Amino acid sequence: MSRLTIKGPEVFSVLERVLKAISRYNMIPSRGDRPARVIAAVSGGADSVCLLHVLREIGADLAGVAHFNHKLRAEASDEDERFVAALAARFEIPFYQAESGAGVLEGNLEQAARRARRGFFAQLIRDGAADCVALGHTRDDQAETVLFRVLRGSGLAGLAGIHPVTADGLIRPLIETTRAEVEDYLRSRGVVWREDSSNRDLRFARNRIRHELLPQLAREWNPRIAEALANLADLAFEEERLLRSQEPGVRSQNKTAVELSVEEMMAAPRAVARRVVRQAIAEAKGDLRGIEFQHIERVIEMRAGRIRLPGIEVTRSFDWIRIAPAGGAIAGAAPFEAVSVTVPGTYAGGGSAVEIRLEIDETPAAACANLKTELAAPIILRGWKPGDHYRPVGKSRDQKLKEMFQNARIPSWRRRAWPILESGGKILWAREFGAAQEFDATGHPGPVLRVWDLAKSGPAQDTGVPFELSGV
Repeated sequence: MSRLTIKGPEVFSVLERVLKAISRYNMIPSRGDRPARVIAAVSGGADSVCLLHVLREIGADLAGVAHFNHKLRAEASDEDERFVAALAARFEIPFYQAESGAGVLEGNLEQAARRARRGFFAQLIRDGAADCVALGHTRDDQAETVLFRVLRGSGLAGLAGIHPVTADGLIRPLIETTRAEVEDYLRSRGVVWREDSSNRDLRFARNRIRHELLPQLAREWNPRIAEALANLADLAFEEERLLRSQEPGVRSQNKTAVELSVEEMMAAPRAVARRVVRQAIAEAKGDLRGIEFQHIERVIEMRAGRIRLPGIEVTRSFDWIRIAPAGGAIAGAAPFEAVSVTVPGTYAGGGSAVEIRLEIDETPAAACANLKTELAAPIILRGWKPGDHYRPVGKSRDQKLKEMFQNARIPSWRRRAWPILESGGKILWAREFGAAQEFDATGHPGPVLRVWDLAKSGPAQDTGVPFELSGV
């Protein structure tokens, strides 16, 4: 940052607070031998215009100005855009613009607008236009957010309010600066800004909180209510960071569905269990919109079967809970198509994270299944089918896999993609249950076919000379 020459108490107060916030939360970390490049998100209002001026004043590496035109106020929205474009031109920095047509935003208007803006900012970062995008949220915005979430019955994560820094590259340098300080800063410098008439529309919950509820609380209960709520957010944010670093991770089954171990969850304190469920829902659904306290409790307390919650479906089978987006494959992973394998080779096991490695070597190896090589080619890798049965090594009789699934407490959704090897219509090997007694290579002279479950035993060591089987 550049050395500052500051005149006037309003300017000093704002710049001092911004520098303190940037330092505390490491908002603009170095990227090798240079500071992070920042794009300022500017709507044209006082907060964002102040943000742009302050970033220039402290010597941030400004890579541009970004403006999203929601087209919600007709000509006024276009005037905002022209105003911001002129600011960028005056400061000789790139101007990035995006817009949504009137009527395009659906559902909750505020949430839809926020998602549209966030998508625009994320795209700028992905495109390499900057390392982060700075937003103009102030301490007053923080207080309004926390109060709104208190009224909705939020937990600790919600009370953390607006995060100063996010994992997707958003930073909020004004988060410890009040709205009054922002306006004093602008007036002291003769800087103009745009007023958004929708900010006084009491149809929006946030505006009712800003213009009615908070002033009433300040008059009748606590003159420093905004400061108290912002401090609550700070306390919750730091405790959230501490707890997040200590909580067990969720188990991902694939790109969308998430599995939780009931045993591990129940062994943890209730507070940790709730956090784990919230994290799993957020990972599967993409957010926590519509999820309330009672939904989390239902997941923790479910004993069997399936429940539907906003945007997700939750299934419990034996000691596992599966959380997946609503409308997905309720029964679990789709069975993978049967493939004829070649040896050596490595194959993915259906929709799961399982990988199967096959190789030929002279001697059996520990931690893998060892099969005779006198097989009726080809060898097929496929998923489980109802009616499948065989006699695993060490068992006294032929058994149905469905029975083995039950005894091993394998969740129902994992079964359709359960990896099985067969040859000549006979099962050679099934995951977890091992080689078939008929094809076991124990004591067998000559080369053997090794089957490695890489998820359990780790990568195989290719120590032997591959043995070519006719048709394999």
